[in-house]
Amino acid sequence: MKPIIGLTTYGKDERLFETRYYDSFYYVPSPYVDAVRRAGGLPILLPVGEPDWMDWLAIVDGIVVIGGGDIDPDRYGGDTSHDRLAGIDQERDESELSLLRELVKGNEYPTLCICRGMQVLNVALGGTLHEHIPDIHEDNIHQAGDGGWTIQGVTVDPDSFLAEVMKRTDLTTYSGHHQAIKELAPSAKIVAISPDDIIEAIEVPGHPWLVAVQWHPEMSAAEDPSQQRIFDQLVKTAAEYRKRRSNPTRKQTGHGPR
Repeated sequence: MKPIIGLTTYGKDERLFETRYYDSFYYVPSPYVDAVRRAGGLPILLPVGEPDWMDWLAIVDGIVVIGGGDIDPDRYGGDTSHDRLAGIDQERDESELSLLRELVKGNEYPTLCICRGMQVLNVALGGTLHEHIPDIHEDNIHQAGDGGWTIQGVTVDPDSFLAEVMKRTDLTTYSGHHQAIKELAPSAKIVAISPDDIIEAIEVPGHPWLVAVQWHPEMSAAEDPSQQRIFDQLVKTAAEYRKRRSNPTRKQTGHGPR
């Protein structure tokens, strides 16, 4: 059986869809699903708000925490009155923070955190965020003027696990975010930065496979092998983890962030 990769979803009220039938939706943009499928994984959606994430973790072999709206600054002691906050969903914040705190407590689930997902990981581990990048940089190279996608460069630490996975250190990435890591969580390690010194990727040393990136690899993975390799390696490691869980005496063969 293919390794099962769970993808967290948008909150049910995080985005507005106009339809005559329903008022709220849990959803995942299709490029995330496509990238997991290309890697040989079986994607399933994990709607936020589950009271006990251990029920989900009992059936999945790997996790992708997807992008989305802003995290409530109250979660990290930030400015809750900032006028550029958007897309805050309390249920999603609580759900993903609890999930990631569980995943770093000695669990081996291969985990990929993307954009908001990286920010949630940093907050879950005790870090903080910039509520709005233009507060610290006059030009936000991480988002187009209309709030949509932009293309930017990223430099990866050549000694990082991420560089080993992607087989590149100079990247061209799709980005669309206006928030960023401010204070790095004590247990995290910076492994990539942008030209304006915004943190672009972090790892958690000691975890077998936990990678977090600020850009959106799913957006260019179909054309850029280096971006697809992140999903390929996640799924490959999830398959190995599945075998170890079914045969507890089997030793781990791979290695993750150092």
